[in-house]
Order: sequence, then structure tokens, then C-alpha cells
Amino acid sequence: MRIAVTGKTGQVVTALMERGAAAGHEMVALGRPELDLAAPETVAATIAAATPDVVISAGAYTAVDRAETEVDLAYAVNGVGAGTVAKAAKALGVPVVHISTDYVFDGLAGRPYVESDPTGPNGVYGASKLAGELAVLAAYPENSAVLRVAWVYSPFGGNFVKTMLRLAADRDELSVVADQIGNPTSALDIADGILLVATNLVADSAPALRGIFHMTATGEASWADFAEAIFVASARNGGPSATVRRIPTSDYPTPAARPANSRLDCGLIARNHGVTLPAWQGALDTVIARLIPA
Repeated sequence: MRIAVTGKTGQVVTALMERGAAAGHEMVALGRPELDLAAPETVAATIAAATPDVVISAGAYTAVDRAETEVDLAYAVNGVGAGTVAKAAKALGVPVVHISTDYVFDGLAGRPYVESDPTGPNGVYGASKLAGELAVLAAYPENSAVLRVAWVYSPFGGNFVKTMLRLAADRDELSVVADQIGNPTSALDIADGILLVATNLVADSAPALRGIFHMTATGEASWADFAEAIFVASARNGGPSATVRRIPTSDYPTPAARPANSRLDCGLIARNHGVTLPAWQGALDTVIARLIPA
């Protein structure tokens, strides 16, 4: 397949380019200045020129805390921009896969969220991503899939794993939040899941393959649990490690509130698309091995 991906530098985009090429797909990354999600007039022609079989809408504004003050930009990119990408795909008659986030939920549920649960973002980032979901589904309900992912890390860009390794190189103890729970998910596995969904959409017009799906790694952890696992894997590869001091969210205030519960139930995508991402622990070992070659 020829796959157009919005964005050029994000973790998921970078993973998609690597994994897509490895799977034999022709990957085309579309980003600034040619395609600028904050400038809707650049979107349709750039996507059309790529002549894709499917469009993956992965470009986004992801600065969660900065979004609290850059409200208009966050909504322009994540809301209007996402809808514009879906309209461009519709004009070409090809499917679109849009990447969203666990931040569309308030995090107050006592169980993993299912797709039909009421949304209730805590901040601008989550609200702007929810606006994007709604825009995509309103523009192109007949041939779009929205994939909510969470706690993304990878060998690329900035993420929690790389931050922990960097800090552990200089410190013996790190304070890490222990009362937020989610599904740590490798962007490499996310890319594999996206590619399978995209393949299914191109091959099959069944309505059950369209709509909203949750897609995260198997298993859950708190940020503190995740940090401890990072340091165990790092030490095993001869990398830095530190002792984790478990703290409550109240001891680590941020401009944007984070969901206390980010866990997503991924049963629907397993049943409808045959996608089950691996356990986060093994996926973490794979990423650590790339960051710290043994």
C-alpha cells in the first residue's frame, strides 16, 4: 500500500515510517511547511499529491501543559486540522485512520475505559483531541477509524523512558507519581497496530471496522511502576538506574491535570480488527535495548 502519514517528527510518525517500510508499504510523511495542520488551505492539495491508498492522521499538537496557554493553536491543529485531513481523505475516496488519546476521559472511572464511556477531558489538550475525534467522525463517518492510544514511549523524540534514563544518569533517587495508572505503550507496537487497521480498512468496507477503538499495550502500571521497570531493564543493559521514591500527584503539580486512570479496554479492536498489542514489559525491553545497546 501507499500510505500518507501526517506529521514528520513525532514518535508515532517515526515508528510508522520504520515499521511501514519494513512491512513493504510505501510510506510518505507529510508535514510542515508543505502540510501545516494549523493552515487548512495546505492540507487537501498536499495529501492529494501523495496519491495514497490510505491516510494516517498522526500529526498533532502534543504539548499537554503548553496547550493550557496556547489554546487556539491546540484547537487549530488537533480539532480543525484533524477534520480537514478527514475531508481530504474523503475527497480521494480512501480511508483515514486518526490517532487520539486517553486524555479525552476525566480519569475518574474505577476500571479501564471502553469506547462508549462518556468523555470529559480535564484540560485543553484532551479537549482539543476530542474535538478532532468529533470532526473526523462528522466529516467521514463511513470510512474512518479513530484509535485512542496512551502513555506513548519509543526510541524516538522525547518521552518518559528517555527522561528517566537521562535523570538517572545524574541522580541516585527520583520522585515519581504513583497514583496515576495507565497502559505504557511502545510507539513501535502502536505503528504495527495502525498498519493492520489501515490494511483492514482498505480491504474491507464493513462498518464494524470503522468508528472509535482503544489500542494500548497489554497490562497496566503506575508511573512509578513504569519507572522502576525502566531502571531494571536499563541496569540489565549496563545503563543508568535510580531508586524510585513514590509520590502522590499532589506533590508534582503541572499546569494541565492528568487523568488518574488512563487505562483503556482494548477488547473491541481485538474482536473487530484482530489487533492485540504485546505486554508493555516486553515492549519496554525492546526499546531499552535500542536506547542502550548491550
